Amino acid sequence: MPRILVTGATGQIGSELVPALRKRYGREAVLALGYKTPPPEPVDAGPFKTADVRDASAIERIVRNHRSDKIYHLAAILSAAAAADPKLAWDVNMNGLYTMLEVCREYGCSLFFPSSIAAFGPGAPRVNTPQDAVQRPTTLYGVSKVAGELLCDYYHGKFGVDTRGLRYPGLISHGAPPGGGTTDYAVEIFYAALREKHYRCFLKAGTRLDMMYMPDAVRAAIELMEANPAALKHRNAFNITAMSFDPEEIAGEIRRHVPGFTLSYAIDPVRQVIADSWPDKMDDTAALQEWGWRPEYDLAAMTRDMIEQLSKKAVGAYPGGGRADNGEPA
Repeated sequence: MPRILVTGATGQIGSELVPALRKRYGREAVLALGYKTPPPEPVDAGPFKTADVRDASAIERIVRNHRSDKIYHLAAILSAAAAADPKLAWDVNMNGLYTMLEVCREYGCSLFFPSSIAAFGPGAPRVNTPQDAVQRPTTLYGVSKVAGELLCDYYHGKFGVDTRGLRYPGLISHGAPPGGGTTDYAVEIFYAALREKHYRCFLKAGTRLDMMYMPDAVRAAIELMEANPAALKHRNAFNITAMSFDPEEIAGEIRRHVPGFTLSYAIDPVRQVIADSWPDKMDDTAALQEWGWRPEYDLAAMTRDMIEQLSKKAVGAYPGGGRADNGEPA
């Protein structure tokens, strides 16, 4: 039975990956690691520690004491937040990854590293972006993801570290609130629909982006880390996708469940520039062929489940960077 460490455990992916791993491998086998944020309820039902992923001695001590042999390294500064503080983003995203790779090399751990649609830039084909397309991102976040992919490849080729990764599209979740990403509108819009029946989107009409519902994202990470290593040609990192839509399309789907829901726009120029540099849809054929990847949620199924899950909660706090119906910052 593996012993697993999850960094960034209180973030959007981590807060749902940790419970899934504990259900699969046992509560004590999965250690959740956060920075300063207290763990959300699903994460606090098991071992939890705080540490800075750039602190090599602290990370080494945690891995040694927990006897970790598999690490899901999720801690990172996301796209819009990285644009606001490039120095911090580079420090956390790259030095944090370097720390983890060194620990993996020393203790024989395997490593999961999430890359992103942001690893591509304007030069890549926008539709069905190939697995091996040119990667010339125009954002600091994207640059750090490409560098991370290459660094993971280097540690695999040079030191034999079992590194694996996914290029995630935008992720939609009813768990943790958005954390400074360019695709956060696709989460915020659900809260706004249930609270206000209106949403002001920070991306312009017609901005089509690749997306995925969090249960698929969590399952993909686990399936990849359980895949036969001999079958993996690419390792770092596989394109995966589930659906592609623009703000009008997701609003239309929400309207099936929330009659009278309306959509307007208050464009964030920083996030719009970022979104315009990303693909509309990635080609995930390599993931299908090498380890059997298939998504389970399309736009309709995701919307139905998001509405159902959020309706069970007290949706009183608006979670992100859009604006609510009253026109004041949410």
